[in-house]
Formats: sequence, structure tokens, C-alpha cells
Amino acid sequence: MGEVDVSVVIPTFRRERQVAEAIASALASADVSLEVLVLDDSPEGSARDAVNAMSDARLRYMKCARPSGGRPAVVRNEGAKLARGRYLHFLDDDDILESDALNVLSRCLESAPSAGMAFGATIPFGDDAGKLRREQAFFRESARVARSLRGRMQLVANLLLKPPVLVNSACMTRRECFLACGGYDCAIPICEDIDLWMRIARANDFIYLDRPVMHYRTGAPSLMHSLGENDARLEIAWRRIQGKYRQRHGLAELLLLKVWARTVLRIGVH
Repeated sequence: MGEVDVSVVIPTFRRERQVAEAIASALASADVSLEVLVLDDSPEGSARDAVNAMSDARLRYMKCARPSGGRPAVVRNEGAKLARGRYLHFLDDDDILESDALNVLSRCLESAPSAGMAFGATIPFGDDAGKLRREQAFFRESARVARSLRGRMQLVANLLLKPPVLVNSACMTRRECFLACGGYDCAIPICEDIDLWMRIARANDFIYLDRPVMHYRTGAPSLMHSLGENDARLEIAWRRIQGKYRQRHGLAELLLLKVWARTVLRIGVH
């Protein structure tokens, strides 16, 4: 394989059918040179046969030597070390890309050298009608807020203080920006992707592409969907994320962002 524009990193755990759909959506991408790295986090390598059956030179399957025990941040960081593309896209194994998403996101970054990340809108899908309606309303509001953001600190305020306007599979970053920020924080038990994109946005800048780039599966069992409303991991995660921010950028900036979020941006504050 020659020069690679985009490396798509897909951690997977016992989702043979879903990961095959995610891989197929990435391989169907038009007008972009890419590689797809599938890292199987199951002890038995459950996705091996499904991935190998796809038989595409751009596709690589790897069974994690040490299963993470349900910590996708660990797996994504391992995938990033193996990636050769100028741009990185971390696709969840149950999500599906639009056919031109990788091309348009990478072209956005190509045209704006100061931006460290680009993201687009999300379309939810699923069989549970009630959950799907709630997710559709959530992502409509996310797109509205994303369109209104002006400058990187407004995105930082949104991601740091909730509700987030993006999901992991809707984002792309420059490889050097990912490496410079240290990758995903494996000490955060949940929402570590929000922390990553917040750090990249603050250190660089961002581009919002006001159109769908991926389809987000709702209703199926997953790390996020299985969380209860008062799950302790959420509180631990946000304490760590905001504590890191305070330590790095100061209490005054954190408090200013909270005031700004409540008054100017008018977003809910965690």
C-alpha cells in the first residue's frame, strides 16, 4: 500500500455482524486513500473470521495481545500507534459512515492547516422507536448548537460542561495533533472521547461540517447505553476531566467557562 491519507481505527468486542457493517462503510469511502485497522479486544478473537472474509488489501485485523477488559481508550491508542495515515478516524464498531465522510472531513482539514480536528452531524438509527425519537431530538439540538459555535473556546466550553455536540465516530484529527495531546486518557472510565476532542480543540482549532457524516446505532447494548442515570463512572469521569482542566489551565478559566456556558452559550452545565 502506498501513501495513506486516512487511517480508520475500529476497536471491537464480540460484535461480528455490527463490525462487519462498520468496516464495509469505511471501505466504501470514495476518493480517499485509506487503511482500516480492526483491533479485536475479545480474548477469543471473535471477529477474526468476519473480518478476514472481507478480503480487502486496505483492511488489517489484529487481536489485542492483552484484552483491555472494556477500556476502548486503551485499544484506540494501540491502533493509533499502528496507523500510517496523515489523518485518524476512530470509528466505533456499531456505527456506520456516510460514503463520502472520510473524504470530506480530510478535505476540510487539508484546506485549514490551523485546525486540529473536524467533525460533522450524526444521524441516529435503531429498532427501539422511543429511544430513537429521543436520540433524534438530541442530535437535532446538537447540530443546532454546533452551527452556533464561534471559536475553539466555545467548543471547549460545550465539551467540558455538557451536553456535547459531537460523538467519537463523527470526528477526524490530524495524526500529529493526536500524538501531541497524548491520545485518549485511559484513566477516565467513560466519556474519554469527549476529553480527547476537548483537548485537541483547545490546543488547535476545529471545523464543523454542517451535514451528516455518520449513523449512530441506538438501543443496542453498549458501554454508554448500558449506563444507569446515576452510574458512578459518570461522576468519576467528569471529576477527572474537569480536574485535569483546572490543573492545566487554572481555576479562573474553568469558572469563566462555566459562567459563559450558562449565560452566553446557554447550555446545560454538568
